[in-house]
Amino acid sequence: MRNILVHGPQKDKKSFAARLKEIRLAPSSKLARQRAEQLSEQYGKWFPRAIELLEDGLEDSLAFYAFPELDIRKISSTNMLERLNKEIRRRTNVVGIFPNSNFYLRLVTAYLMEYADDWSVSRAYLNPISVQTLLKHAA
Repeated sequence: MRNILVHGPQKDKKSFAARLKEIRLAPSSKLARQRAEQLSEQYGKWFPRAIELLEDGLEDSLAFYAFPELDIRKISSTNMLERLNKEIRRRTNVVGIFPNSNFYLRLVTAYLMEYADDWSVSRAYLNPISVQTLLKHAA
């Protein structure tokens, strides 16, 4: 969405962003595609680069609709990954300069193992029953 907004209308940025958000919040993939098509028709002549980016990434950004049993709000966002990357940067910045790449790799791996252990034991970002059901259907 950020990449599209950079190439979108500056004077109508709020309304354009709201229309993009409507695509992501659509209750079905069919409705999301319809909204994307309407947006393309409305803004295609004036902002071809923004609409090109929208059309190129539309299928990838709507992939979460294939998982109806999971909480769509949680899997349609990259917030969790962004938070993880921010935490890795914070921890590596404390060290400053690493003697070689193995030390960096060791620090990041240790943190990721700790992170995975915390999520598997204490917190359930996604409902484990839903994940197991999806895994059974995929197999």
